[in-house]
Amino acid sequence: MTALRTPDFRRLWLAGLVSETGDWMLMVSLPILVFQYTGSTLGTALAFLIELAPPVLLAPLTGRIADRADRRRTLLLVSLAQAAALAPLLLVHGRADLPILFAVIAAQASLAAVFQPTKSALLPTLVGREQLVSANSLVGLNQNVGRLAGGPLGGILLAAGGGLPAIVALDAASFLVAFALIARLAPSAPAAAPTHDGAPAPAGWRAAVASSRARGALAVLFTASTAQGVFVVLFVVFVARALHGDAGEIGLLRGVQGIGAIAGGLLLAGALRLAPGRLTVYAALAFGVLSLAIWNAPQITTAEPLYLALFIAAGVPGVALMTGLVSTLQDATAEGQRGKVFAIAGVAASVGEATGMLAAGMLGDRLGITAVLDAQAALYLIAGALAAAWLASVERPWSRPSSPRPPSSAPGSSATTTA
Repeated sequence: MTALRTPDFRRLWLAGLVSETGDWMLMVSLPILVFQYTGSTLGTALAFLIELAPPVLLAPLTGRIADRADRRRTLLLVSLAQAAALAPLLLVHGRADLPILFAVIAAQASLAAVFQPTKSALLPTLVGREQLVSANSLVGLNQNVGRLAGGPLGGILLAAGGGLPAIVALDAASFLVAFALIARLAPSAPAAAPTHDGAPAPAGWRAAVASSRARGALAVLFTASTAQGVFVVLFVVFVARALHGDAGEIGLLRGVQGIGAIAGGLLLAGALRLAPGRLTVYAALAFGVLSLAIWNAPQITTAEPLYLALFIAAGVPGVALMTGLVSTLQDATAEGQRGKVFAIAGVAASVGEATGMLAAGMLGDRLGITAVLDAQAALYLIAGALAAAWLASVERPWSRPSSPRPPSSAPGSSATTTA
């Protein structure tokens, strides 16, 4: 786990671990509440659609912030704002208060639309190119440790009657702990874009996606995100209707996927050495096959141990897929342009998820959730085929070592060699 040897990356990773745990409590709890208040797949879809609008609408701003501002300061300000924006949830007590809940979802999504591109643009300045897969797998690892701890806890707190106040308090505390960790990073003004013959390299939005690998990764991301959009809407309905589960089981199954993701993240961070393009291919295909097994297994049995095992297994390709895509985008994009490319990635992911959510919300009751979820699994198989054609086939050698950033260089310096 060479990436963890870098102190600033280690702090950033720990901050993510803490905040992700709090976020997963909220992410599991809110759709459960919306489904309980509305009783429909369309109402559940609306909650997620509201979350997807800010990354699209704010992309022109968030990309520039991530490339031009002090990234450490940006992350600090956003962490404080995220903690404060949770407070209105304390006023939510029933269906009549759904507008408040939706407003908080929109506010948190807007802040995350600033945080995520900034964090993704910062990471390659903390580690060398050969450490990108390791570093991104560790980021995926802490997201899934958060899922494993926070997901079941959110469902259990709701099922036990703890309600939103306890969840809000714990999530707010997680943002404040993350703030304290990020505050220990060195100030990080981003480096200027590379130059050629003394002239600045193109730094506009088109230049950010000039690489065929970057464009291919965005296409794969859009396809996989469409599949994810179908999942996030119909997962709650699948467990409630097909498996006859309650809020506690919903939280448990949503959370245990983190076990497999942790195992996969540890493997990628330590022992496994795969170029990100090939990693993306294998992960997308495996995810599709496992999804088909999960959605069709209720025709045979609804025994909970089987679904615990299948959701755990699905965590491995889940973390591998995002590790491969993020590493590809970071490696295919020059410093000074990464903020823009990750803002565009946020648009691709949000539009893809919105497409999947709309399809799930409109077709879930009409066609049946199994048919729609089978189509979701097919999308992952298509993503794997796209990755094979656009990423793995044009990938430049990955095993060649690169020089890591000298210890004396501040994050954001031009010493990094990840472009």
